[in-house]
Amino acid sequence: NVERVHAEINENRRLTVRELEEDLGIPKSSVCNILHEDLKMNRVSAKFVPRLLTEDQKNCRLEIAQDNLDLIKSDPGLFKKVITGDESWVYGYDPETKAQSSQWKTREEQRPKKARQSRSNVKTMLTVFFDQDGVVHHEYAPRGQTVNKEYYLEVLRRLRDAVRRKRPELWTSRDWILHHDNAPAHSSNLIQRFLVKHDINQLQQPPYSPDIAPCDFWLFPKLKIPLKGKRFDDVEQIKQNATKDLLAIPQNEFKEWLVEGSTLKGTRLP
Repeated sequence: NVERVHAEINENRRLTVRELEEDLGIPKSSVCNILHEDLKMNRVSAKFVPRLLTEDQKNCRLEIAQDNLDLIKSDPGLFKKVITGDESWVYGYDPETKAQSSQWKTREEQRPKKARQSRSNVKTMLTVFFDQDGVVHHEYAPRGQTVNKEYYLEVLRRLRDAVRRKRPELWTSRDWILHHDNAPAHSSNLIQRFLVKHDINQLQQPPYSPDIAPCDFWLFPKLKIPLKGKRFDDVEQIKQNATKDLLAIPQNEFKEWLVEGSTLKGTRLP
C-alpha cells in the first residue's frame, strides 16, 4: 500500500486523503498513517513569491551576483562608496502586522479578534538614498506625480547636489557608486545618458530581486513598522512622521546593513 500511495501522490501532489481513499480502496486512517509516518509527508500550501523567475532570469541573477563578488574581491572598500536608493509608498493608515497585534492570553481566555482592515487611500511616495553613514537624500513626490524617467532625472540632480554637500570626499574623488533597481524609470536611456555624462558608476542589480536591494529588504520595512497601526489625517502628517522615523535610525545600523552585513557582497546569492 505504501508504494501505491507513493505512486499516486507522485503523479498528482494535490490529491486529498479522501480522494486517495476512494481511488485506492484504502481506509482513510491507513492513508494518513502512510503519508505521515511512512512517507514523512505533510500537506502545505504554495509559498507566495512576488514573481517566478525564468531560467534566464535566474542565470542573470547569478551572473550579476558573481560579478559583484568579484568587484568586492578586487576592491574590499567598494561598499563604503555605494549610495543605494529606491521609492516606496507611505500610507496614512497601514494595518498592523500579525506579529504586532499578537498578545498574551491564558488558556481560559478567548482568542482576541480584530476586523480586517486595508490601507488608506491617503499616501505619499517617498524616495530615499543612503550610504554607510546614513541618509544622503530623501524627498516626497508631489501629489499626483508618477515616478517616470523625467521625474527621476530631477531626483538624481538633487541627489548629486546632496552628495556634494553631505559627502564632500566622495564628491571630490568622483568615486561614489549608485545602486538602484531596474525599474523602467531607473533604466531608461535618459537616465543612463545622465549617469554617463556625470561619470556616475552603477552597481548592477539583478532583475526582480528585491531580496538583495537594501531599501526593499531592510530600510523600508524598518521605517514602516513603527508607522503601522497609526492614523494620519493628511499627507503632511505622513511626511512629518515618516521623516522623523527615517532620520532617527542610528548611523551604525546603516553601516551594519550596507557594509558589515555584506548583503550585496553575496551572502544572498541564489
